[in-house]
Amino acid sequence: MAEGTVVVTVAHGRHDHLLRQRRLLREVAPGTPHVVVAMDDAQIVALLRDDPHVRVVEVAGHPDGLPLAAARNAGVSTALDAGADLVVLLDVDCLPGPGLLEGYERAAAQVPDDLLCGPVTYLPEGVLPERAAELAGLSRPHPARPAPPPGELVRDGDHDLFWSLSFAVTPSTWRTLGGFCEEYVGYGGEDTDLAWTARDRGVGLTWVGGAQAYHQWHPVSSPPVEHVVDVVRNARVAHRRWGRWPMRGWFAELEAMGLVRWEADGPVVAGESVPGPTIGS
Repeated sequence: MAEGTVVVTVAHGRHDHLLRQRRLLREVAPGTPHVVVAMDDAQIVALLRDDPHVRVVEVAGHPDGLPLAAARNAGVSTALDAGADLVVLLDVDCLPGPGLLEGYERAAAQVPDDLLCGPVTYLPEGVLPERAAELAGLSRPHPARPAPPPGELVRDGDHDLFWSLSFAVTPSTWRTLGGFCEEYVGYGGEDTDLAWTARDRGVGLTWVGGAQAYHQWHPVSSPPVEHVVDVVRNARVAHRRWGRWPMRGWFAELEAMGLVRWEADGPVVAGESVPGPTIGS
């Protein structure tokens, strides 16, 4: 693995999505080093064994859920130890657009101290692009977030809109942030915490035109009812660290569904006692 841009992806399952991501990354950025962090998933080693540009890092599972924060930290550390001067974190469900790496590299040259985010399009069910040429006609960036045209940057973004589906950091920015807080385990909260840390430490948020990613379809619940225990536990971690509650929209919906109730000191899973904070692995 050489110096330059390194892509980091964390994964557990979703093998078809991961292999499609690899195929398109080889097409749009041949030879780019790729660190894949396998969270409690030994099959990923075998899947990628013959790919010369991939390094698989294995991370053990956690009793409370997937260690997403710890896995991302392990991936970035591996990339930086190998001499990366830009790390692009790409969700396992995301396919890289033809301009994704170039867009991030150009932005990093202009605003190296910012947290860099690219637009993401959610692909509909049944749309499974196999070539980069198919992607341009599918672009429908998420309407709630900025999507500047290629070559343009939108600086001073709202940190509350940050998401970890696709973003990039220079080594100096990563050191300023200190990585993801590993007290978050399972679904929800760790990317909000990173964004709040960025705002607290004076790290700006810049939206990068042309750094398009395309999120492959998979079943989801909104609100995430299957993750209600994780959401409550991680929200309590966030409140202890920041004095405010994240994910308030989800909580309003979960409360209306009878899955969460609010007590004097915050949310609890309906029918359960107050969960204590989890100290990450």
